[in-house]
Amino acid sequence: MMAAAQNDASPMDGAPVIDFDKFKPTRSFVAARKRKDLAMRVLISCAFIVALIPLFSVLITTIVNGVKRLNLNFLSYNMTGVVGGNPTPSGGYGGILHAIIGTLEITFGAMLISIPIGLMCAVYLVEYSNRGKLAQVITLLVDVMSGIPSIVAGLFAFSMFTILIGPGTINGFEGSVALSLLMLPTVVKSSEEMLKIVPHDLREASYALGVTKQRTITKIVLRTALPGIVSGAILAVARVIGETAPLLMTAGYIASTNFNLFSGQMTTLPVYVYQEYSKLNANCPANASAACVTTIPMERAWAAALVLILIVLVLNLIGRLVARIFAVKSER
Repeated sequence: MMAAAQNDASPMDGAPVIDFDKFKPTRSFVAARKRKDLAMRVLISCAFIVALIPLFSVLITTIVNGVKRLNLNFLSYNMTGVVGGNPTPSGGYGGILHAIIGTLEITFGAMLISIPIGLMCAVYLVEYSNRGKLAQVITLLVDVMSGIPSIVAGLFAFSMFTILIGPGTINGFEGSVALSLLMLPTVVKSSEEMLKIVPHDLREASYALGVTKQRTITKIVLRTALPGIVSGAILAVARVIGETAPLLMTAGYIASTNFNLFSGQMTTLPVYVYQEYSKLNANCPANASAACVTTIPMERAWAAALVLILIVLVLNLIGRLVARIFAVKSER
């Protein structure tokens, strides 16, 4: 009988009985936790709203002040023949055609320089370096370059072209070189982080199939990380497209339209905005007609700033479209 009783006994017999009700949170504790959760929700929501206030304030102010002068005539003409606040023979008050062309050419030139170099640098750091001393030096230099003032990049480009070509050399390509120095750290860091998050299983599977490392990188790793790389490139473009100081030194300012990136001065939208804002008011003599507008420089500056925002928006949309088209399609 005793043997049967021992066989029927549970292994948990004799174990201490745990009263789980003791660990049940009290009503006061639950109420305090809900109050803390509500307080954090309110705090985070307020911080989000406070962060959006400057953004919407700048956007609304630019739209309200820029729409006044934004028209087809403003987009189709340059500043040739503009005198004071008087209208031009075309019926307008000057335009930004030369500044738009200069902005696009100089920015695309900077992209052609910085994106390939930055991407190859990121590929080396992630795929080939094995975190050696050279990789550490490159990482340190990239971190240092990300903090240099933009005027220093302009001085470097101006000095380099002065030494290589001659004193007083100013052209659009010189501005592209200056902007590429500012874009390079952003491209390298963003591309490096995107390449790091590509799963190693994809690389190992490619190597197991006999694919070379170079083809694995170009066909698998870069294709997988393409959306993030494009986003990083867009951030880099947005970082430099509004720069003024380096372009004043390297690209200069001109009232007419210059299509040649490698010869002559070129005007960009940020420099145009600075030049117009520095005028404050236009000169209208006492005998001037009613068509003379004294506030036209400020109106042109606001309209040019609005166009610059629209260009950044269009570049963002183009980048997202490119990333979506060339991204790896996942089958489910």
